[in-house]
Amino acid sequence: MTTSHARIAIVGGGLAGLVAAWRLVQQGVSDIVLFEARTTMGGRILSVDAAGSGVDMAALAVDRFDLGPSWFWPAAQPQLDRLIIELGLQRFGQFEDGDLLVERSTQLPPLRTQAHASEPTSMRLAGGTGALVAALQARLDPAIVRTGQTVRRLRRQANRVELTIDDGAGKTTVWQVDHVMLALPPRLAVTSLQFEPLLPAELMRRWRATPTWMAPHAKYVAVYDTPFWREQGLSGGARSSAGPMGEIHDVSMPGGHAALFGFLGVPARIRRQITDELLRAYCRAQLVRLFGMRAHTPVGEALKDWARDPLTATADDQDAAGHHAAAPSHSADEGAWRGWLVGIGSEWSQQFPGYLAGAVDAAERGLREALSDIALPPPKSAD
Repeated sequence: MTTSHARIAIVGGGLAGLVAAWRLVQQGVSDIVLFEARTTMGGRILSVDAAGSGVDMAALAVDRFDLGPSWFWPAAQPQLDRLIIELGLQRFGQFEDGDLLVERSTQLPPLRTQAHASEPTSMRLAGGTGALVAALQARLDPAIVRTGQTVRRLRRQANRVELTIDDGAGKTTVWQVDHVMLALPPRLAVTSLQFEPLLPAELMRRWRATPTWMAPHAKYVAVYDTPFWREQGLSGGARSSAGPMGEIHDVSMPGGHAALFGFLGVPARIRRQITDELLRAYCRAQLVRLFGMRAHTPVGEALKDWARDPLTATADDQDAAGHHAAAPSHSADEGAWRGWLVGIGSEWSQQFPGYLAGAVDAAERGLREALSDIALPPPKSAD
């Protein structure tokens, strides 16, 4: 078995991993490698096209719809906003004109109430948040990015860290690096990676106890030719006690198709007893109750149950409430792993744990620590 070498290994190809890789390259550190277990980059950023089909996250396109994070708030999250401007991405405000529907029972017609604009303003990206993935990946040398590569073990040696990687087809490779950046949720890191020697016990406990944002959730999107609900003076927003979706939004794409998007309020363990086909049928029926028969025949639809995704959710996430948790320590302050690895996934952000902005914050802060640990000059602050 051959052994490859790099200066820094990044484990995880979501937003945090991509930001870290790009910032390293900008600092002149090109001897890096990024491992992503999925076949495409993006992590919890997931987009579908107007037909509801999965798309190549590396390609830019306008007519796409999010099944992962959808919004950001420039006024409150300037670091993410600066990145979006730096990448030249187009943004627009969430559509909120018109009335909000409130459904208390399937036996009663929904109530119309005046919608209130979010404060600060919710913003979206043309092409969905997948545009961030495409823009960052386009700026990286393809040789850096290795998809379909699952890191199984991290082993500390005298002056290196050895990573054992599985390609899913029975082939195992080994890499030796000076530093590791964990661009995945803390709970997933401690349950899916084998550390030799073990991380400090208290650090492992705190990582395991940190909920992964979105892990217990499921999301549904229905795509239409036109936003017909706007003709009725409706915002496309709804709140429901009847379900299966508890919260619904208009996620139409300017210059593209119209769409309605909802968060399922059905607990993960109950969803596991229902087929995706039946869940989609329940969601369509709810949209008909709310918006009329034109909602019955979307041109495309998609459902993503994140609780069933083993690269996002663990057994501990199946009964989780899905809240944004306080960030744990992102590195070991004692023992064999001190100075050799740092967590940069969104849940490690002190300011915005679980959010897109948290991924940027944690990645850039972890980057400065990593460069300090390997005796390179730290990058200029993006704060």
